[in-house]
Amino acid sequence: MSKSCRSPTGHIELPPEHRSRALSRSTQEPRSVAFFDLSNGVKLAIWDQDDLAHDSGLTKAPASSTSFSIGHNVSQRSEVDEVMEQAREAGAAIVKPAQETFYGGYAGYFTDPDGHLWEIVWNPGNLAERTDLSPLP
Repeated sequence: MSKSCRSPTGHIELPPEHRSRALSRSTQEPRSVAFFDLSNGVKLAIWDQDDLAHDSGLTKAPASSTSFSIGHNVSQRSEVDEVMEQAREAGAAIVKPAQETFYGGYAGYFTDPDGHLWEIVWNPGNLAERTDLSPLP
């Protein structure tokens, strides 16, 4: 069993069996991203810092506690614009307005007043299938 480890830059590197296959930068697709299924349909995505900088349009910065994004996945495309607007009204700075993505989804980025990077994303290929439609706790 492989373990994740820290690279010399302090980033967590996933073992090869957990990385997505490397893709050409010319297609603007990520070279490495790993998705982990959590409970209640929640997914954790870990991106390579170069790919995150490229996708968000921000300049890569030295490693810090803010060199990651917090992704909020929504179940309907229209929710992306709604959440982005709610964030703007609450003082967030829109970094990248919502737009079509290379994977057929729709997403945008903002930074909250503390400088944390958020991605609001609708990804039709990553929607959780819920058979129990009762409200989540």
